Amino acid sequence: MSDNTIVSFNPATGEELWRSAPGDVEGAVASARAAWPGWASKPLANRIEFMRRFVNEVRAAGDDFAKLIARETGKPLWEARTEVDAVMGKVEVSISAYADRTSQRKFDSALNGTAAVRHKPHGVMVVLGPYNFPAHLPNGHIVPALIAGNCVIFKPSEKTPAVGEMLVRLMHRAGVPEDVVQVLHGGPAEGQALVAHDDVDGILFTGSAQAGIAINRKLATNPGKIVALEMGGNNPIVVTDTPLVPDAVALIIKSAFTTAGQRCTAARRLIVVDSMYEKLIEALQAATDRLIVGEPFAEPQPFMGCVIDNRVADQLVESFLFLLSNGGRAIRHMVRPDDALPFLKPAIIDTTAVEDRPDVELFGPLLQVIRVPDLDAAIAEANNTRFGLSASLVGGSPEDYNRFWASIRAGIVNWNQPTNGASSKAPFGGIGLSGNHRPAAYYAADYCAYPVASSEMEQPRASLGVGFRDS
Repeated sequence: MSDNTIVSFNPATGEELWRSAPGDVEGAVASARAAWPGWASKPLANRIEFMRRFVNEVRAAGDDFAKLIARETGKPLWEARTEVDAVMGKVEVSISAYADRTSQRKFDSALNGTAAVRHKPHGVMVVLGPYNFPAHLPNGHIVPALIAGNCVIFKPSEKTPAVGEMLVRLMHRAGVPEDVVQVLHGGPAEGQALVAHDDVDGILFTGSAQAGIAINRKLATNPGKIVALEMGGNNPIVVTDTPLVPDAVALIIKSAFTTAGQRCTAARRLIVVDSMYEKLIEALQAATDRLIVGEPFAEPQPFMGCVIDNRVADQLVESFLFLLSNGGRAIRHMVRPDDALPFLKPAIIDTTAVEDRPDVELFGPLLQVIRVPDLDAAIAEANNTRFGLSASLVGGSPEDYNRFWASIRAGIVNWNQPTNGASSKAPFGGIGLSGNHRPAAYYAADYCAYPVASSEMEQPRASLGVGFRDS
C-alpha cells in the first residue's frame, strides 16, 4: 500500500479497524460535475423521495451502523445509537427547512408583469466532516445539499473514514446515484485539493478553528465559492444563585463531559458567582467522581468513552499540566489509567488565578472553573473569548436571563439547559472564531441554494419615453 494509506483504529482497543488508499480528487470532481445537471433537473419531489428511502436504509442498518460508530470513535453504544437517530431525523427537518427557507414566491404587478423569487443549487459541494459525530454532522450538510439539487463529495475525517463510507453506502442503497454523492478518503492534502479545485462550488466544513481559518484564507480571493464554517468554541456555562444545586451539577456534567468533552458546544469554562462556589464545586466534584469511563460496549454502559486517539489524550494532559503550573488549582486531576490507550477521567481545574488564560478550544473532558463576584462579572468573563458558539446560564431570575441573553456574544444562548444538545429545528452556528455567519441545522438550506430574482411577462411589452426627438 501507499505511504499515504488512510488507516482507522478502534481508539478503545488500539486495533486496526479499516484502511484504504486516498481517493482521486480529479476523478471525483469530474464525475460530480458531469452528474450535476441530471440531478438538479429532477423534480424536488423525486430528490425528497430518495432522502426518505435513505432513512429506511439507515433504520434497517441501524444496529450495525451504531456499533461501527462506537468502535471507530470510542463513544458509548448508547450515544452512538442517538447519533443514528439524529441521522434519520435530519431528513424531515431538512425537507421542512427547504420549503420554509427557500420557498418560491411570486408578486403580480398588473401591467408590469410578475416578479418571482426562486432558488438554484450551487453545483458541486464538498463536505469536510469531523470525527466526533462522523455520521450526524456531515449528514447535516449532505442531506440539505442533495435536496437542493447539488452533487456532494464528502471527505470524512481521516480518523473516522469507515463511518463516512457506510453513510454514503446507505445513500447509494436508497438509490441516490453514485456520482451524485461520493465519499473521498484522504488527509489534509486531499482536503486542500478539494477546497482549491476550480470545479467545486462550495465548501461545507465542520472542525477546528485553525483548519477553518486556513480554508477561509485560501478562498479569500474567490467570492464565488460558497463557504460555511462551523469551528467550535471556548464555551461558558455560568452559574448564578439557585437552590437547585444537584440540577445545576447535572447540567454542568452534561455540558462538559458528554462525548468525553468532544463536542463543539461542550462547556470549556464554568463561571461561578461567589455565593454559589463552595456548595456547587463540592457537589460537582462528588458527582464527577461517580462517572463511569469505559469502552463502548461495557456493561453497565459508561457515561463517556475515550478521546479519539493517544495524540489528543497527550495534548489534553499537557494542557492540564500547563494550567496547573501557571496558577491553576486542581479540583479533580486529569487521570489517564492506561498510557497505551486514550481514556481520560474528567478533570476540573480552578483557573481563577491563571493570568492570560489561553483562549483555545481544549477538545476533551477538561473543565476550567473561574470564580467571579457577581453576574455582571460573570457575563464579562463569559465574553472574554474570541469564540462565540454556545453559552448557558444556570439559575437566576427571568430578568437575569434577559440581561445574559442580551449581553452574551454567541449563536446559541440557553437558560437552565446544557450548552450542548442543540435542536436541528433551529439554526446552529456561532460568531467570532466559531463560524462565518452561515449557521447550519435548520438554516443549512440557506447555503445549499441561492435566491434568483426574476421579472417576467408572457409577451414583450415596452415603450421609450423621455429623451427622443419627434419622428
